[in-house]
Parts: sequence; structure tokens; C-alpha cells
Amino acid sequence: MDVSSTTEVRILESLADMPAAQWNACVDEDAPFLRYEFLRALETSHCVGEKSVGEKNDSQHRNHTGWQPHYLAILAEDDKTVLGALPAYLKYDSYGEYVFDWAWADAYRRSGLQYYPKLLCAVPFTPVTGPRLLIHPHADYNTTAQKLLAATRALAGELKLSSIHINFTDAKENTLICANGFMQRRGVQFHWHNDAYKTFDDFLATFSSKKRKNVKRERRQVAEAGVVYEWLCGDEISDDLWQTYYRFYRSTIDVRGACAYLNSSFFKTIGATMPDAVRLLIAKRADKPVAGALFLQGSQSLYGRYWGANDRIDGLHFETCYYQAIDYCIKNGLRRFEAGAQGEHKLKRGLLPVTTYSAHWLAHPQFADAVSRFLHVEGDDVQRYSEVLQSHTPYKTVA
Repeated sequence: MDVSSTTEVRILESLADMPAAQWNACVDEDAPFLRYEFLRALETSHCVGEKSVGEKNDSQHRNHTGWQPHYLAILAEDDKTVLGALPAYLKYDSYGEYVFDWAWADAYRRSGLQYYPKLLCAVPFTPVTGPRLLIHPHADYNTTAQKLLAATRALAGELKLSSIHINFTDAKENTLICANGFMQRRGVQFHWHNDAYKTFDDFLATFSSKKRKNVKRERRQVAEAGVVYEWLCGDEISDDLWQTYYRFYRSTIDVRGACAYLNSSFFKTIGATMPDAVRLLIAKRADKPVAGALFLQGSQSLYGRYWGANDRIDGLHFETCYYQAIDYCIKNGLRRFEAGAQGEHKLKRGLLPVTTYSAHWLAHPQFADAVSRFLHVEGDDVQRYSEVLQSHTPYKTVA
């Protein structure tokens, strides 16, 4: 894996093998999910890597989560400065990725080929757009990025992996990656953008009359039910409140029949290790928590993650997950709000369709050709879908 005579490629099976400051020096200030503290918390809480199975007093064995850390780092040979890094995992299934390749895995299986493990470059369980090629600001971007990509290909060859997937890249980065032999895939999410609004009412003033009334009605239902809200930073959240929030999180998981990828230890850990980025919104009625939502804040953006409730109140989901977050962004001068994957219901509440990107490389030439043709057709469908969505926004039509 020698990509240069002046740099060293290192594969890390844990971020414990690298100083936090070295990793974070390569992370954009608006990307809290890529911070050392977030990724390391996933490890220490056993949400990724291996986890113990069985009672503590029993002889334990190790059970794989499906995510095995294989972070890549490019180091300067002279002083070991980290010039570039990549959050990467050997994946033994396709759970928790939000860019779906189950059909590709099934086609491999039916052809007698092994799809797993594969190499996934992404933030576990987090469909948030951002840089994946983490480049130190003093390093040459293009050179270092290409070295990282070459290192992924070398690793895939050494381990005989079926494929490499780099999920939720930004548009510029995706163009560079695809110029280095990867295939582009597109999707759609719904994001809110702050047009220098002074108040939430200024934001609503841009809606058509009918849509504006609908939002006001939803907000009024929650207020009339006696619900009040409190925003808390990570270091303001007690263990008891984290447990309450975790019950909210699990209630949503259970209702949807989904996988609980995260545990209470993870949430407590990020609250303690990156309190400046963690925001917990608690909804109370009669001074008792009835709902909660977790957000992470970057330098310019707010990212909505998980929510849950133990009481049914009309409009509670929309108020907790969208309207309170938009109001928070306006009050704190944040430029955008990402509310997670999917959800056409977000459109009528002011979040607009945004194209998301991922990049893919498959080792098998025939399968790579088939996937390339599929992605071309899928990309056209995504473009048409986005255009249809744009025609149904709640905003006033400009003559």
C-alpha cells in the first residue's frame, strides 16, 4: 500500500490508536458526526466493532455488530502529521447505511459470489451529507484525496473485498471521487435553508396562505395541549434525562419495527465528550417530559437525528422535529437544518428536496458494468422525482 515515498498509509482498527487532535484537525467545523468524539463513542459503546455477549460472570465470546472499524490515515513520514483520513468500516451486512445495496448483494449471492465483507466509507447510522475525505487544511487537497482513494483500492485488493462504497459525500467531493474510477449514485433528502429570516413568522410569510395556516394550526395544537420546550446542551443533560430520552428513542424504534443501532451508553458518552455539539430538545407537559429529540450542531448547520414520545398529541412530531429546530436555527443564525433521511411530509413544512450523492466501486467487471447501467437509469428517475417535488413546495409562486 505504498502510495508515496514521503507519506505512510496506516489502517486503524480503533481511533484509540490516534490522538483526538490529529483526527479532528482534518474535520470541518460544520461536520460534528465526523469528529473523533462521535466516532470513538460508537466504538466504546460497542455500537460498532465487537460487543460482548452473555452475562458478565460467564465466559464471554465476541459478537460482531456488522461494522468493523478500518479507518485510513495518510501520515507525513517526517513528523507523523495526519494529512488525510477516512472513516471506513468493513461491513458484513448492509444495515444502518441508508444507501441501499441489498439487491446488489442478492445478485452476488445468486451468482455464487461473496458480496460481504465490503468496505464502507461513511458515518455509521447517519445519513448526513458531508466530507468523507478528511484533508488537513495545510495539505494539498487533490494529492491527499487521491492517495486516500488509492489506499482504499489497495486495501480492497489485499482483503479481496467485493466493493467500496463512499456514502453521503458532498457534490464537489463526489465529482473528484468518481473521476478516480468510482460510480456516482444520487438520492433525495429534504433540507431547510435560512434565507436570513429574523423570526419564524418571517419564514412563514414566504408560504402560500393555505400552507401557512396549516403550519400555524399544527403549532397551535401543541401549544394548546400545554406542551412547552427546553433546549439543553450536552453538559446540561443528567443521566436520568438521558435515560428518559433513550426510552423515547426506543419507543420510536419499536413502533417502526426497526433496529436499535444505538444504546444509552453512546448517547451519554457524546453528551459528555462533545457537549458543545449535542443539543437535546425536551417537550414537557405539566412539568413532565412527554417527548424528546436529539440534534447535533455544527458551525453553520443543525442536524436532526432521533425522536420519540410517550404521549399522543396532535402535531407533536412536527413541532418537536421540525418547527422548533427551524426556530432554533433562525434565533442562532444557523444556515441550514437537515432533518434526516426520506420523508415527503417534510416538504409542506418548508424543507426542500436536495440531491444527495454516494460513490461506488465494484471489483467484478461484469457486475460493475451492470450496476453502472442501473445507476444511470436510477439517476434519471431521481432527477424527475426531484423536479416533481419542486413543483409542490409550500412557498409562494413568484410571477
